[in-house]
Amino acid sequence: MSAYRTTLTGSALLAACLATDGAVFAQAEPETIELTAVIRDFEERYEPEGHEDFERNKDEEADGLSIGVVAPLLGEDRKPVFLSTGTIVSRIDKYTYNQWEDALGRPICYLLWDPLIDGVEGQLDPGATEGFTSEANFDQWYRDIPGVNMSKAVTLTLVRQADGTYVFDDKDDPSFASNGGFFPIDDQLFGNTPSRPQHNYHFTTEIHCSFRYDASTGQVFRFVGDDDVWVFIDGRLVIDLSGTHNAIEQFVDLSRLGLTDGQIYSLDLFHAERQTKGSNFAFQTNLILKDGLIPSVSASCD
Repeated sequence: MSAYRTTLTGSALLAACLATDGAVFAQAEPETIELTAVIRDFEERYEPEGHEDFERNKDEEADGLSIGVVAPLLGEDRKPVFLSTGTIVSRIDKYTYNQWEDALGRPICYLLWDPLIDGVEGQLDPGATEGFTSEANFDQWYRDIPGVNMSKAVTLTLVRQADGTYVFDDKDDPSFASNGGFFPIDDQLFGNTPSRPQHNYHFTTEIHCSFRYDASTGQVFRFVGDDDVWVFIDGRLVIDLSGTHNAIEQFVDLSRLGLTDGQIYSLDLFHAERQTKGSNFAFQTNLILKDGLIPSVSASCD
């Protein structure tokens, strides 16, 4: 287990995308869960055909955790909708931000914070500089665009823990642990980053899956990593770690989302690795996740 992980408490795609036999969701807890992730490779902005959003800010004080970058709901094509360049969350210190917290002190998405039941309210730093450029550039992050990106599918394996949760962690996974971080496309697609040739640093990750909601089991989801991460449940933004930043976390307790017991819902995760400062990617959940709609990939987009 990684040093930064703590134990979580507690043990739709649209109908057309949820055509899964309900019996699959009723099976006993498996030892592992495999999810398909689509990785899209980009060249950094300093290359002749580089993308403006990748390696956007090298100055550690000129970027950070943001809110308000994507809309609270997924678009009709199941992709995040760009809302604005966002506003930076203020820092407590170099590695810690004034995030919104629930009553147990766990960082949560600002959209879920309720002053009647939760703890600390987050604080913003409107004077800081965000690492986003435009809607047009953002719309290329999770779509195959010839001449802009290249893509391929990879498999991520979640491993069941003694407490009943499932974990994917680049620090523990045999495919990544020996490589120093979450680098799924080293020596592939556009190739490694010219300025830091030991890894291919600039890419996005897209995962679509589904689960059956069980109100009796205290279902939860927690992500730890960098850079940008957005998690949507039933098309609703529930984890928002926008911006280029160090590895930080957010947590969502599904009992707060108004879901219907026994119904099948979608979980969509979008991630971006945009700087040559490392790559961390880990999540922990007690949801029994099933692969959902897998976007097309086209490594020929070169």
